[in-house]
Amino acid sequence: MHAIWRLMRMDKPIGTLLLLWPTCWGLLVAQSGQWSLHLWLIFLGGIVVMRAAGCVANDLADSQFDRHVERTKARPLVTGEIARPTAWLVLLGLMLMAFGLAYQLNTLAFRLAWVAAALVGVYPLTKRFFACPQAVLGLAFSMGILMAFAQTQSLLPAQAWYLFALSAIWSVIYDTQYAMVDRQDDLSLGLRSSAIWFGEADRGILAALTVIKLAGWIGLGYWEGYAWPFWIALFLAAVLLLGQMALVWARERTSCFQAFINNQWVGLVLTLGLALANAG
Repeated sequence: MHAIWRLMRMDKPIGTLLLLWPTCWGLLVAQSGQWSLHLWLIFLGGIVVMRAAGCVANDLADSQFDRHVERTKARPLVTGEIARPTAWLVLLGLMLMAFGLAYQLNTLAFRLAWVAAALVGVYPLTKRFFACPQAVLGLAFSMGILMAFAQTQSLLPAQAWYLFALSAIWSVIYDTQYAMVDRQDDLSLGLRSSAIWFGEADRGILAALTVIKLAGWIGLGYWEGYAWPFWIALFLAAVLLLGQMALVWARERTSCFQAFINNQWVGLVLTLGLALANAG
């Protein structure tokens, strides 16, 4: 059972948190301070289940590569702790749970849930042929925003797409930091990543994306007319993001991974800022 827990990456909650925060942004902005406990529970349950399903799908697709990567060579499918048929059963069970949660949503949100599931399934394969698979992950990890607006407003207004774009940019930032950890291993295996695609320009591109992200959040604050809690949160997020740039500058594996992990605090700070701004 512990091996299945690790297969679903339940022992490493960072991925769940990075999926959680954008969904919280969507719910907070779409509901403008109104809270529905039932709706939040559906979305939170979906986050946990879909992140776990994504990890299982990723390991099923990449187990032949994972044995050659320092960071992933101890995963249960690689070590043989779990057989592939068992992993497929786990994935099936998770997808059935996700379907049960999504079925409680309205038609538009339910359809978007299928799009999200498709992106989760396709993402592991894009590392074989697409130069920037992190962009696909960004779309997948931002779908909760569109689903939140679809469920609460039954449409997808401009704010939904704006916030979706900001979340996708953030995903490219943190997953590029993550890919910088595995760059040499991925190169030797012939896999693709944004870290490889950006090459020597990686730091400059990450800096530019960070500026775009912060400028976008400033625009959101003015658009929605948010008060001071939002701006304090945005300032703290900016400090954290600048600290990440310092960490990745040397392109050292450990520091790049620390920069990636630090994004859980960026997401938390922005979520608290939105919650307090909407509460006012």
